[in-house]
Amino acid sequence: MHFDTKVVRAGITPDPTTGAIVPPIYQSATFVLEEVGKDKGFDYTRSSNPTRFTLERNLAAIEGAAHCATFASGMSAVDAVMRTFSAGDHIVSSDDVYGGVSRLFDQYLSRFGMEFTYVDSSFPEKVEAAIRPNTKMIWIETPTNPLLKVSDVKALADLAHSRGLLLGVDSTFATPALLRPLELGADIVMHSTTKYLSGHNQIIGGALMTDSDELQEKFRHVQKSIGAVASPNDSWLILLGLKTLSLRMERHSSNGLAVAKWLEAHPKVARVTYPGLESHPMHHVAKKQMSAYSGMISFELNGGIPAGVTLLNAVKLCALAESLGAVETMITHPATMTHVEVPREQRIARGLTDGLCRLSVGIEHVSDIIADLEQALDQVQ
Repeated sequence: MHFDTKVVRAGITPDPTTGAIVPPIYQSATFVLEEVGKDKGFDYTRSSNPTRFTLERNLAAIEGAAHCATFASGMSAVDAVMRTFSAGDHIVSSDDVYGGVSRLFDQYLSRFGMEFTYVDSSFPEKVEAAIRPNTKMIWIETPTNPLLKVSDVKALADLAHSRGLLLGVDSTFATPALLRPLELGADIVMHSTTKYLSGHNQIIGGALMTDSDELQEKFRHVQKSIGAVASPNDSWLILLGLKTLSLRMERHSSNGLAVAKWLEAHPKVARVTYPGLESHPMHHVAKKQMSAYSGMISFELNGGIPAGVTLLNAVKLCALAESLGAVETMITHPATMTHVEVPREQRIARGLTDGLCRLSVGIEHVSDIIADLEQALDQVQ
């Protein structure tokens, strides 16, 4: 099936009891066994649930993966990957990972003996230089959050495998509609289903996809042992959102490119970072591995924190909110919102400058989005 068909139909069959075209929500904690040792495929929802199973089949199909395991959040999915390693193991990570991931690595997993090195994974030679004898995995985001750095998945997969390592890819910003890392050699793909996959700001969730039977067995064991799994209701809502993923990503991407070009020409904007712009330093990599460029934009305002605060307080259509990837356009200012607790010198060193804003471009009419940004920028001194 073509991708557009897979998102609507793959892994989904009419309910065998009623013929319902929409899979039912199996809102049950437990399932009755036919006899001792004999069930109908399900015994307890923490281990498996029919609604979640349908979602996992659908996600695996659209990612082009053999397996999928879903979790209660993107962070619990990342944590599940890390629980497959041991004290003393070393991970090489993108330096611009989501703040929750670096918090998990630095404040929690490092206390239990795991080691992490952060590098700009846009440059495979920097990743290679960071590999140690105890390195087990390379973990990247592409594009990254919030600086939209782009990494060459195939080059890093080749590097990882040449050294006997795994490559894990957080592909939340791209979605399988625009990038499928397993096809380029990655071993694990992670998505925060909270974002583009569900697309409507109504659930929190995460997913891991892999072609490895061994890794899937480990992920299933974490699901059962820890219990941070997607609920039946959330799984059902994600399934509904996925049906329009292809259409939504087309609009997110076309709107994103138009808004990025408009911002790049605005005199109060010092710099725009968007993988679809030729000015992006890794545009050639993004063009090679992505079919379009999603709806995430970072831009630097002249005027630092005061300019950012003025802009965010002045927008009307663009929602001032910390999430992303939904049908509504949302905007954040890392220095005063998502990264306010990070010491300024550390934040600046990471490229999270005082005037940096992150825009998640929605599916509204692009002229309305631009008009709102224009009136807000008019108020920036």
